[in-house]
Amino acid sequence: MKIYLDTANLEEIREVARWGILSGVTTNPSLMAQEVGADFEDTIRTIAGLVDGPISAETVSEDADGMVAEGIEYSAWHSNVIIKVPSTPAGLEAVSRLGTMGIRTNVTLIFNANQALMAALAGAFVVSPFVGRVDDMSHDGMELIREISSIFEQNPDIRTGILAASIRHPRHIIESALAGAHIATCPYKVLKKAMQHPLTDRGIASFLADWHAREASMAMQP
Repeated sequence: MKIYLDTANLEEIREVARWGILSGVTTNPSLMAQEVGADFEDTIRTIAGLVDGPISAETVSEDADGMVAEGIEYSAWHSNVIIKVPSTPAGLEAVSRLGTMGIRTNVTLIFNANQALMAALAGAFVVSPFVGRVDDMSHDGMELIREISSIFEQNPDIRTGILAASIRHPRHIIESALAGAHIATCPYKVLKKAMQHPLTDRGIASFLADWHAREASMAMQP
């Protein structure tokens, strides 16, 4: 499974890119709004220079014509830009029309398997089920991933990827991989937590203590 970073913060992207694990970035209007004063186009172009992989840029139009127009504009910024559209009838139309132009799409705000299937049939590059928000509704977000994965596997003509979104904690990453997601897009804080464990910290401290004790002992020898 691939790891994407769900952010529009350039410093977060720079750091995680240095780890060597980052395959893409997803943004949305809310994430862009958090970067006060940042220009959308400049941000996407800068991200494209930091990460050699898909970068989702989301449309804000509610009609298909507007989504298509935005998609054409955004895709011209860099070949790695993926156009993010909502899971609505207008979004499906935009996916289909953009697909005829060779423009890849990410259908977002997916909360049931029907939406994922329709998006795939329309030609989406990836679909984004929101596992955390499904959990918030007292349903099982990972069961949604499993349903979508099973449907796609039973229909080999479908080439659409499954991108687990609304990742809330490190366990969601592992569960998404086990459920069949091809990608998990994660907030920076979740990725940082995923690499933390008290036994790792304790082990490092123990190794360093033993090393320093050895160095001190050797320094005292005549």
